[in-house]
Amino acid sequence: MTHSPPLAPPAQSAQLRRVVGASLVGTTIEWYDFFIYASAAGLVFGTQFFPALDGTAALLASFATLGVSFVARPVGGIVAGHLGDRYGRKAVLVATLLLMGISTVGVGVLPSYGSIGVAAPVLLVVLRLLQGLSAGGEWGGAALMSVEHAPPGRRGFFGSFPQIGVPIGLLLANLVFFTVSSVTTAEQFQAWGWRVPFLLSVVLIGVGFFVRAKVSESPVFTELRDRRTRRAAPLPHLFRTNRRELLVAIGLFIANNMVGYILIAFINSYGTRTLGLSSTTMLFVGMVGAVAWGVFTVLSGHWSDRWGRRRTYLVGIVAMGAWTFPFFLLFDTRSVPLMLASVIVLAFGLGLTYGPQAATYAELFPASVRYSGVSFAYAFGAILGGGFAPLVGTWLIGVTGTSLSVSAYMLLACLITFAAVLALRERPAAEREAFVLATD
Repeated sequence: MTHSPPLAPPAQSAQLRRVVGASLVGTTIEWYDFFIYASAAGLVFGTQFFPALDGTAALLASFATLGVSFVARPVGGIVAGHLGDRYGRKAVLVATLLLMGISTVGVGVLPSYGSIGVAAPVLLVVLRLLQGLSAGGEWGGAALMSVEHAPPGRRGFFGSFPQIGVPIGLLLANLVFFTVSSVTTAEQFQAWGWRVPFLLSVVLIGVGFFVRAKVSESPVFTELRDRRTRRAAPLPHLFRTNRRELLVAIGLFIANNMVGYILIAFINSYGTRTLGLSSTTMLFVGMVGAVAWGVFTVLSGHWSDRWGRRRTYLVGIVAMGAWTFPFFLLFDTRSVPLMLASVIVLAFGLGLTYGPQAATYAELFPASVRYSGVSFAYAFGAILGGGFAPLVGTWLIGVTGTSLSVSAYMLLACLITFAAVLALRERPAAEREAFVLATD
């Protein structure tokens, strides 16, 4: 007979709700900002910033600017991880949110190539690099705040809430783009409509800053600070003592991030340019995929508490790998119901390999280097996974003329993550709890 974990006192429950809400709101806003760039890269940046190139070359250049942010993510992860392990999770989370907001609004007001020439794409890359710095440090802090505040036996479930900020941010980004493209003509959307989602970020950043400023610091970090057991140089210590855990954590994220960016960015341009579908149709398909991804992410966080992180990951990666070829076979039919079925099933695998991630990462690294470990692994997994996935997907379609080449690319990533799941050493439940809270 299983027993539910004891309920937290009312004050602790209220604080937990604030922490989870702040993590969810903050990551949603961060990833909304990140994903509107991905949507715009597939829909308008080619004509706005690379008009001298032909259609495919302009799209490739546009997706290249999307990928450069992933080069900056490890730097952001290293800096934020060091600061988070030395000075606390909360302050870093507020700083990353503000940096993302400033760079996103900057894209919204950036003149096009026609107005300032080559300075336009150069500044676009600079702003995208700033987004990458922010994204590299954001996730680790949000994940740790939720997991380290969570009650025993519920860390997978509560750790899934910053995770669903990704599909909610995707849904919100697609919804705003869908609305703007629906109420403007094609010419108006290309001229100024695409800027509206970027400018709306001002409101969202204000809300996120207010929410995050009110939460308390992680109890694990507070004890580290009080006991004076923080590391002066957490990253070098991490490399000396936790190299295996880093490699496993990086591998766990490669397939999820790569397949996620196929869903986030690639299918928009593929559907409109190759299949000849409208941008509103593709944005709608993306929104359905985002909802399914979010639902399965929360469910899998809960399942990982009951059945274990490794088993949940294993089901997810097998499902995602098995679906790589059926995904595009259904997508290429141009039938909206079949396209929706393809993204919903894909989202099942995505959710099961994303929901347990925050808790799994926290349980891999000791508290004194945990922010550095999770941020570094997340950032490098993103580089090897999704960073250039839309660019590679577009190139593969151009070279092979078939979407099945992209399926093979997705399957390769799934095989890498499958190997990482097999290498994952999961602690028994009681040992996991003690390890997360240990500060010596």
